[in-house]
Amino acid sequence: MAMDIFEKLEQLIQYGIDKELITPLDIDYTRNRLLEVLGLDDAEARTVSGGMDLEDILMPMLDWAVEIGLIPEGTDTYRDLLYAKIMGCLVAPPSVIYAKFEEKRQLEGPKAATSWFYEMQQHAHYIHTGRIAKNVQWFTTTDDGVLEITINLSKPEKDPKAIAQAKKLSQKQYPLCLLCKENVGFGGRINHPARQNHRIIPVTLTDESWFLQFSPYVYYNEHCIVFKGEHEPMKITKKTFERLLSFISIYPHYFIGSNADLPIVGGSILSHDHFQGGAHEFPMAKAEMEDHFSLKAFPNVRAGIVKWPMSVIRLQSNDRQTLADAAEFILNEWKMYSDEEVDLIAYTGETSHNTITPIARRHGDDYELDLVLRNNRTDERHPDGIFHPHEEVHHIKKENIGLIEVMGLAVLPGRLAEELNELKDALLSKKPLEEIKARPAIMKHETWAERLLEENTFTEDNTEAILQKEIGRIFSRILTQAGVFKRTEQGKTAFKRFIQTLNTGR
Repeated sequence: MAMDIFEKLEQLIQYGIDKELITPLDIDYTRNRLLEVLGLDDAEARTVSGGMDLEDILMPMLDWAVEIGLIPEGTDTYRDLLYAKIMGCLVAPPSVIYAKFEEKRQLEGPKAATSWFYEMQQHAHYIHTGRIAKNVQWFTTTDDGVLEITINLSKPEKDPKAIAQAKKLSQKQYPLCLLCKENVGFGGRINHPARQNHRIIPVTLTDESWFLQFSPYVYYNEHCIVFKGEHEPMKITKKTFERLLSFISIYPHYFIGSNADLPIVGGSILSHDHFQGGAHEFPMAKAEMEDHFSLKAFPNVRAGIVKWPMSVIRLQSNDRQTLADAAEFILNEWKMYSDEEVDLIAYTGETSHNTITPIARRHGDDYELDLVLRNNRTDERHPDGIFHPHEEVHHIKKENIGLIEVMGLAVLPGRLAEELNELKDALLSKKPLEEIKARPAIMKHETWAERLLEENTFTEDNTEAILQKEIGRIFSRILTQAGVFKRTEQGKTAFKRFIQTLNTGR
């Protein structure tokens, strides 16, 4: 039976009512907006019931749009442009969303407000709930605690036709980047996602204009992004610490952190200052301090080295300004610090290599800052980075170790899911290594597979579990490689040498 577009349209309106995106007063207005978007100039009455899943409404509508030529290709790129336009018809203007958010925050508290906003962005399909459910996730117990692993299947692969088409477009600079506030309501193009269903919440941090939004591809619960109103590059300074601590004074139920501000050790967006946070307790947050020390200049601050594969100093105090001052002091000392015994060099000429990945949390009245020490130097042996995933683990991950990975959640490339399926088949075959060599997609895993075959007997029942456990171990090794002071006696001694300079000077 042919799909009835008018029935789907009415189901979508009913969905909007059910999810409180619109009210009964908005029905005619919303219907007319949807008719315009769908290229229809007439409506036909349909009786529909509520309770339908959005995917069951929206996907047939997008199929219909492809069939009638409303969109030129049935690829994710073009379908996504239209679905955002459709869902934008059901989302209230930014001022209305902000007013409701503030009302909830004032009457019910910040946690109720962010929960409502998160749920609204899920209902509006800005957060890709259906795609996120496709991600492969598991936990691996290591000496460093329980690490979290995700194979990211939620972001659609870039369509080759769309990529080719995008190259023909002028290189427009509006919005300047994917984070800019001008994205709210933006119609999109094939090289920039549509954002009609996207909303942001103003937040003042240290008397500056910032905004809170959620990530469309959440990697953990209530994965939020907090970005500066002005398009300014990432820079770790005292202001960074003050902003992070200011944010958790307003939203104490969230953690918040910043990627480092240098290539190799930074995130994928260095051009626009932003943080990431949310309602998730990461493995690093659960890790304890194993070596406590005091800072003479900051007697009100408790300090220690965290038991973690990367090199982390944890600071705690109920005085957030003193905490920011202490963090700035450590940052300034670290930026100038070298220790050639452990390959740590702060400068090559005038090029700075040392920086920090900071994370802030609240524990009752106490504020907590984790300062992860980073260095982005390269050499002939490690051209991608000395304190970066080394070549022997590139078959699993070679991308930067950003904020999320630093805290103990591996975000692995989507290609790995299919490769692991192929690898499982090969490991269960009669001649595993020959099978692996014959398959281009998994040839890169040959050395790893050879070791696994020496250490394990593979069966249909245990292969997947073994592969997942081993990937978790590799992630632990990656974190160790990214750590500037290794968890060896030499590394621990070197870390303590740096700590001593905080009280005695270089």
